[in-house]
Amino acid sequence: MQLSGRGVALSVGASLLFATMPGYVRWLTPLDGVQVFAQRVLWSIPLVLLLVLLARQTTQLRESFRRLAREPLLLAACPVAAALIGLQWGLFVWAPLTGHMLEVSMGYFLLPLAMVLTGRLFYGERLRPLQTLAVTCAALGVLHELWRTQAFSWLTLVTALGYPPYFMLRRWMRLDALSGFTLEMLMLAPLAIWLVLAFGPENAFAERSVLWLLVPGMALIGTLAFAAYMASSRLLPLGLFGILSYLEPVLLFAVSLLVLGEAFDAGQWLTYLPIWAAVLLVGWDSARLLQKQRGSGAGRVGG
Repeated sequence: MQLSGRGVALSVGASLLFATMPGYVRWLTPLDGVQVFAQRVLWSIPLVLLLVLLARQTTQLRESFRRLAREPLLLAACPVAAALIGLQWGLFVWAPLTGHMLEVSMGYFLLPLAMVLTGRLFYGERLRPLQTLAVTCAALGVLHELWRTQAFSWLTLVTALGYPPYFMLRRWMRLDALSGFTLEMLMLAPLAIWLVLAFGPENAFAERSVLWLLVPGMALIGTLAFAAYMASSRLLPLGLFGILSYLEPVLLFAVSLLVLGEAFDAGQWLTYLPIWAAVLLVGWDSARLLQKQRGSGAGRVGG
């Protein structure tokens, strides 16, 4: 499968949008992590439906509902996919409110390695030399962190190991990004409504009316980011998609330190420097390949 410039652009854009979320949720007091998750799900539903209309994908969404009616396995897979992504969403908004964002960001550093391994084991994908070097650099950084701490956070493990089965399931389901996202939000809606009714702070929106703007804004950022992320996962080979995902944890790391003020041990530099080197190698490799593809395409047109 050839590298798609659109897929790379969508992946980078999604990472930039996702990196704004940890700092953003700090503005949503008195809502805690559970309530932010529930509100994000509920506000995402009208936003993603609007996105479906703007993208003129109502036909695809209707076909997805028809497939649910005639494919029992797909109907059974949808709640599983929703549960997998719901867990990740919950951790992502809970961690910055409780001082655990660095642990989650380490999980995102490990995630591309898990995706590359998944691509190799299940899809037979192979890496180009610069990609192999990038994975090696990242692995060295991760191994240093394991040696340094002699421990591993459950938040890191859930983040790193929870996404590969989700993406594999989504590929098997053969749903376009927006339709799949819509179905997942609808599956999560009953849980979100129950969380708001049972545990939501009373009169939160009445006492702090700016939440009527901030909460939909949070959902809009998340909806656009996730739609771009899922679209890129369909356009790129799984291994390359995973490696490009290194940009997001680098940004989350910066947000954790500069915005959230979480503590950083000086010994961790030997963890993060090889991983940043991996990001640069991936960017260089992607730019070279895109230039080569454009050059060959121009040559064919000129001939």
